[in-house]
Amino acid sequence: MASARSSDRAVAVPSAEEVQNQLERILASESVRLPERARSFLRYVVTETLAGRSHYLKAYTIAQVVFGRKDFDAQSDPAVRIEAGRIRRELERYYLMANPGEPVVITIPKGGYVPIFEASSDCRGDSADEATAAPSAVPPESSVGPATPLRVVPNPGSPPWLIAAAITAVAIATGAIFFGLKSPSKAVAVINSRPTIAVNRFADIADESKSLGISNGVTDEVISKLVKFKEILVVDASDHEQDSAQGFQNARYVLQGSVRQNSDLIRTTARLVRRSDGAVIWANHYDSDLRIQSVFEVETGLAEEIATAVAQPFGVVFQADIAPDTKGGWDAYDCSLSYYSYRRSMTAEALATAQQCLRAVTEKFPGDATSLAFLSLTYLDQVRFPYKLGTKPSPKTLETASELAKKSAAIEPQNPRVLQALMLTNFFRNDVNAALEAGAAAYQLNPNDAEVAGEYGLRLSMAGKWDTGCDLISKAISKNAGPPGYYEVGMALCAFMRGDLQAAELWSRMSDLNYNPMHRMVLASILGASGKIDQAKRELEWLDAKAPALMPMVKREISTRLARPEDQERVLAGLRAAGAAVDRVQPTVIN
Repeated sequence: MASARSSDRAVAVPSAEEVQNQLERILASESVRLPERARSFLRYVVTETLAGRSHYLKAYTIAQVVFGRKDFDAQSDPAVRIEAGRIRRELERYYLMANPGEPVVITIPKGGYVPIFEASSDCRGDSADEATAAPSAVPPESSVGPATPLRVVPNPGSPPWLIAAAITAVAIATGAIFFGLKSPSKAVAVINSRPTIAVNRFADIADESKSLGISNGVTDEVISKLVKFKEILVVDASDHEQDSAQGFQNARYVLQGSVRQNSDLIRTTARLVRRSDGAVIWANHYDSDLRIQSVFEVETGLAEEIATAVAQPFGVVFQADIAPDTKGGWDAYDCSLSYYSYRRSMTAEALATAQQCLRAVTEKFPGDATSLAFLSLTYLDQVRFPYKLGTKPSPKTLETASELAKKSAAIEPQNPRVLQALMLTNFFRNDVNAALEAGAAAYQLNPNDAEVAGEYGLRLSMAGKWDTGCDLISKAISKNAGPPGYYEVGMALCAFMRGDLQAAELWSRMSDLNYNPMHRMVLASILGASGKIDQAKRELEWLDAKAPALMPMVKREISTRLARPEDQERVLAGLRAAGAAVDRVQPTVIN
């Protein structure tokens, strides 16, 4: 007998043999896309729990036994948390697509690594009635105001317990609790301040049963990926005409697509249409080959590509040059556009405009966690980009940024943009462990948010976790995250730290050297270490002319960003070789 859950109500408990059989079914399923290390992770925690040793399932133990890591620091290294998040998502996906007859449900609740085993609703007898009664918790439409309600369209084969849980989650998400507000009308106002994307069912051009299944799967996967981006609201307009019309009422954009199959080759097209004038503001096509990918891999990969292109920061929806006239109360959306416009230009004027907009919208919508997070980041930028923005950083400015991030987290702690603000403010307050914890949580919530992945990768790298961090930075660049040239300096540091000076120089020159004078400083250090002294001196001359305050404070600036003394010394050694006087006494900062 095995169970890791205690509850006031009776729960059907499967036997150890039933759990082991279920585990093997999961690992043998084509829909479960886990690497070998994650499979070993899942098998280990299940086996240990069945053996009565669940109290030993800590990050440190798992890292030692499964990953072979003998000196593992669970506070600063997120490897176990990231792998656990991957397993949770794959288990959720498995049961979403499973037949109703799955006898055992295996889950790993967030916050730990001890699995829970329960007989599925089809094997619970009376408890199944209790589970299916959950939809009564969904409030009537009138209780959430006039906004179009979010709908859950579960897979027809989903177990009833999962359907009930999903419906209950949406009931919470669409209520005022989601925004930390008492009044439903205020929650609706915040919802309506964000751009809404209605997702149409992807069309099956060939009208063949196989491609029809793929088109349905792609649609469902796209919706599931889009809803993780908190800056937008997603409406499922894919099933019925009446529902589609209802969903269109508040939709600013419509995502349309089609799937065409020719033997093992699949071509998927997608386009985003602005409803106000019918303009196609983005379109793309994707080719897949079923000979090298499973159907599930095709559906998931396509959904990730489409959702990332459309909804990620600096993506299609947040490009100011395509924004329509927004006089209809879309305050938060206007401010999002203003924020991303500022991040592209990085001027003091654009910063002032974005801050003014965000202050106004957070006063009007005090429960808008995303806008509070953006406002926090603008204050933080005054600290981390002072030479570019011409600001005078002070402890008060950093504290304001930190308080805004904490306030947004109190409202919506499961918002990746909020966690990104927490990560960055904690990092610049020298609380590296708290920063990496927030970053790991943000990445786990939405690994398709390339901006979160990139910023988290930078923080991991600068904390000394170069292998993991550089991998995330590389992925962010591949998805065109951030302003052009922003993450390239991270890749330059990655190459520099592993001693590849040629690659380091190449990446550094690909970065936007005018975005932040710190980029020039990195290039000067790389050139100095490479023995290209004349070129390095030209970079130092540029810094003296354009950012004269940087080099006198360079030791402090480097120590603020790089946590390990050996990493700091590598950069300083390159600057010394270039002829920079980095060892002179640093001036006192007066705030």
